[in-house]
Amino acid sequence: MKFSYVATGVVIMVVLAGCQRTSYSGLSPSDSLPPLQAQPVPSVQSGQLPPPGAPADPSQFPAAPASATPGATDVAPATALDVTKEQMVGNWRVTNAGASCDMFLTLTNLGSGSRGGTRGCAGVLTSMGSWEVASKQVVLKDRGGNVIGRLYKTADARFDGTTNDGQPVSLSR
Repeated sequence: MKFSYVATGVVIMVVLAGCQRTSYSGLSPSDSLPPLQAQPVPSVQSGQLPPPGAPADPSQFPAAPASATPGATDVAPATALDVTKEQMVGNWRVTNAGASCDMFLTLTNLGSGSRGGTRGCAGVLTSMGSWEVASKQVVLKDRGGNVIGRLYKTADARFDGTTNDGQPVSLSR
């Protein structure tokens, strides 16, 4: 009879041992992260939507980016060489108004063009956010999609053009 009591006790101890709380993270309660602070939530606005198909109020939408601005031309010079997007990808050395900086061009889509950016540039080139190739020219755009300059291939690994404010700009590798 004693053996059955011992066996029952061992089984109960094994079952209870499996019910203990274990921590796999290795953190003690004093090492835990502090709780996040509550953040303010903006109020919800309500109002009536116009019926479907009703003309929209144009003042409710931002203006579309301009396709061209004064100081730049959409026509490539007759001496411009053919250019492809693949030729443009990578790091370029930029000369603009007597100063040098870097330009990085990728094939990552951004709006109607591809993502690009500058480092160490001054003037309008600081706002460059995208670029695209259109009819023998490289069109530089700001983050809003507005054209800020145009470049044309003048030699192998060299592009020349102007920004919309009339400053000459050159890219080379």
